[in-house]
Amino acid sequence: MGRNNRRESNKPSRRPSGGFRSSFGSNIRTFRPDREMHKAKCSECGKDCEVPFKPTQGKPVYCKDCFRQKKKW
Repeated sequence: MGRNNRRESNKPSRRPSGGFRSSFGSNIRTFRPDREMHKAKCSECGKDCEVPFKPTQGKPVYCKDCFRQKKKW
C-alpha cells in the first residue's frame, strides 16, 4: 500500500460548466444574454452614452472613449 495508489473519487469535477475551455485556460461562453443598457451623460466629456448598469447619483459615468483613457493610467 504505497502513496501512489489512487482511488476513484465521488467528488464532482471542479471544471466549470457551460462553454468550453480555450488553450489559455479561460472559459469562453457560447451564449451571452443581451444586457439592459441605460442612457447616461459622460462625466468627463459630456457626451451622451449608454452603460450596462443603472447610473448612481454622485458616481461618475464615462463613455467608452473616456473610460479607455482613464484605464490606461
